[in-house]
Amino acid sequence: MDVRLDGKVALITGGSLGLGRAMALRFAEAGASIAIVARGKEALENTAKELREIAGGNKIATYACNVADASEIQLMHAEITKQLGPIDILVNNAGTSQRGPFLEVSDELWQNDLDLKLFAAIRLSRLLLPGMQKRKWGRIMNVLIKAAKAPGAEGAPTAVSRAAGMALTKVLAGEVAKHNVLVNALLVGLIDSNQHQIKHKNSSSSSSYESFLDDMAVAQNIPMGRVGRPEEFADTACFLASDLASYLSGVAINVDGGRSPVV
Repeated sequence: MDVRLDGKVALITGGSLGLGRAMALRFAEAGASIAIVARGKEALENTAKELREIAGGNKIATYACNVADASEIQLMHAEITKQLGPIDILVNNAGTSQRGPFLEVSDELWQNDLDLKLFAAIRLSRLLLPGMQKRKWGRIMNVLIKAAKAPGAEGAPTAVSRAAGMALTKVLAGEVAKHNVLVNALLVGLIDSNQHQIKHKNSSSSSSYESFLDDMAVAQNIPMGRVGRPEEFADTACFLASDLASYLSGVAINVDGGRSPVV
């Protein structure tokens, strides 16, 4: 199956590392022009260099900003559209896990988490939807976690923020599908990432990183028996962004090796 995104412009938040980087590379391979947004300038430039090597004649843009800040989102949107033109594909991928006992989560942490994971998606969608509706083509993907469907104890604030993101996905999907703007969510399971690499490096374990991941898969009881690869997640996202997924909207797909207890 040849999944193509020729002529499309994709904006990926949290796009410099991990899943964001993997999606950016996959989308570029499929023919899209890419804008990646993250806080760290060095990581952005490193990923942009990789993207330019495979982009052919397509454009690559980077922008360092904090998407939890509404004013920075406005400036970023203006600059990216100036460089690349109207954005066709939005991937709301920014955010890292924040969790702990409910009584220990402060108002500040709640607000920061909601601003980064929920309001960033709200604000970016609000900026991009009018153009998508006018052009009668658009894709919005919200990257969430399996706890959005099945939250556990001590999962706040992230499980709550991500559950709200799933509700946002369904609300938007119902409103804009008539304009051929499709809104879906991808729920992340245990996937190899820079966060796990850092965790392994900081651990006292003498085992290899591969053994570390294998032990994690066993401990988390993943039915497929292994940790996922970023490229597997990116392939799913690329399919959803393409015309091959033209009748999919309002769904939340578990990309987790069967780990989620709910469908």
